[in-house]
Amino acid sequence: MTASIIDAHIHFDLYHKEDRLKILERLAATGISSMISVSSHLESGMTNLELALDDQRIKPALGYHPEQPLPSKDEIHEISSLARRYKNSIAAIGEVGLPYYSRKEDPSIDLESYVTLLEHFIKLAKELDKPIVLHAIYEDADLVCGLLQKHGVKDAHFHWFKGSSATVHSLIKNNYYISVTPDCVYKSKIQKLIEVYPLNRIMVETDGPWPFEGPFKGRITHPEMIHDSISKISEIKKLPLQTVYRTIYQNTTSFFRL
Repeated sequence: MTASIIDAHIHFDLYHKEDRLKILERLAATGISSMISVSSHLESGMTNLELALDDQRIKPALGYHPEQPLPSKDEIHEISSLARRYKNSIAAIGEVGLPYYSRKEDPSIDLESYVTLLEHFIKLAKELDKPIVLHAIYEDADLVCGLLQKHGVKDAHFHWFKGSSATVHSLIKNNYYISVTPDCVYKSKIQKLIEVYPLNRIMVETDGPWPFEGPFKGRITHPEMIHDSISKISEIKKLPLQTVYRTIYQNTTSFFRL
């Protein structure tokens, strides 16, 4: 059984044009009603807005991915101006957050500058009354929770979340959303996260075109893979498949106000 579902986090602009067309052709047949296409930088955001004009199933979000060098002040200004100008066309502010993986490779990276950048986008989400999509894992999530609380931002989505039990408890306490990728089918740590996290705060995503292993090895990442995620969640939660589909679909439409 499959039902309508939404890919809550995909970098649709990063696919080759031919692959984008193939994906769009199969969306209806595979029960994918829409995709939240997050942006990595200014050019990415402009591309996502253009793609959304051609196909209303693409829901763009604007932001700056933290796992790259800091943007210039001009780029920050342009992204923010674009978000204000297209407030009624965007689904969220994102992807934004902190550079966890980059700092593992280069501990000299100035974290405070990224915190300042993130705080700018948190304020922007508050100003525009938009949800925020976060790249914040492990101990970074604790820091981000503090920033969200400081600015009174409650509609927060920690995408592809990973973290300690204490951090998980903090996210649950604050009613923040998480999303899981197709790696939940074959990774026990993600399965344990699904087990403890409330179903009414879970969404599903691909983070495409990021590739996956297990049964997805060698395949282009397509939103239809989230049906496998739904099946695994149903198995872990010991709930009917239909219940899981309905709940996660409602979670996503409610969070992104679709």
